[in-house]
Amino acid sequence: MIISLLVLTVGLALLIKGADWLVNGASALAKKYNVSDLVIGLTVVAFGTSAPELVVNVFASAQNHQDIVFGNIIGSNLFNLFAILGISGIIFPLTVQNNTVKKEIPISFLAIIVIFILANDNLFYNSTNVMSRFDGIILLICFCLFLFYIYKQIKNKSDIADTQVKQLSVLRITLLIVFGLVGLVVGGKLVINSAVDIAKALGVSEKIIGLTIVAAGTSLPELATSVVATVKKNCDIAVGNVIGSNIFNIFFILSVSFIIRPTTYDISFNNDLYVLAGGTLFLFLAMFTGKRKTLDRWEAMILLIAYIIYILLIIYKGY
Repeated sequence: MIISLLVLTVGLALLIKGADWLVNGASALAKKYNVSDLVIGLTVVAFGTSAPELVVNVFASAQNHQDIVFGNIIGSNLFNLFAILGISGIIFPLTVQNNTVKKEIPISFLAIIVIFILANDNLFYNSTNVMSRFDGIILLICFCLFLFYIYKQIKNKSDIADTQVKQLSVLRITLLIVFGLVGLVVGGKLVINSAVDIAKALGVSEKIIGLTIVAAGTSLPELATSVVATVKKNCDIAVGNVIGSNIFNIFFILSVSFIIRPTTYDISFNNDLYVLAGGTLFLFLAMFTGKRKTLDRWEAMILLIAYIIYILLIIYKGY
């Protein structure tokens, strides 16, 4: 058990550091060949913070750990919404742009509805709840539409600061990319194997491990990004990072997982989706209560307390 926890810690550390190295190396490479800041931001940086979730899900799907496939993404989204925004909002009230309120938050809610409808086949006809490769393609199309929306939003802004990318030598760029990829692959493998071992040792389901330990661990890059942005009073990044990551997780990472291997959906995950949908609605309504377009400290505290209660309940129920 102790060894498994140590392996899990090492795996998460490799995932996070690997993603950091890969982003730095790929960004420097893109800059070296005069790739625009817009493209770097939309691809390398955006993908980087969600790389741990992506790698874990690829391994989980390939090795047929179906509850971890769903648990990691739903759990990560719950952690992002309730814990990260809760912590960030307590540090400093989060004021966001009009587009975030009117478009991005509703899109994140729409993503929850889409995955709920696709996963619950039995609601519409007598069938086993399976996320097929076709479902994965539908999610991927949704992701491409979201990327196009983000592209249009960024392109229309004239006051965007340049992406800060260090000038590096070709050797250092190559080493960063290679070690970054190795860190992600090895870290992802260690996380999946240790998570399964911990679940067996504790006598709990892979679902609980996926929703809690794995989800929180793979969301550490988002936590660090949002907290640092909040301290610097850059609320748009703090909130946008979380909302964008939640949309990315559902539309892209789950689509890749299902294309790799069709996955059976446990309907007990519906309860977690209800919590996620409720939290998203609360965030939307919070933009119209108290100070407009702001997540106040008391609202952020509600989110964090709700997350603590949720975690205690799923551990107590042991499902």
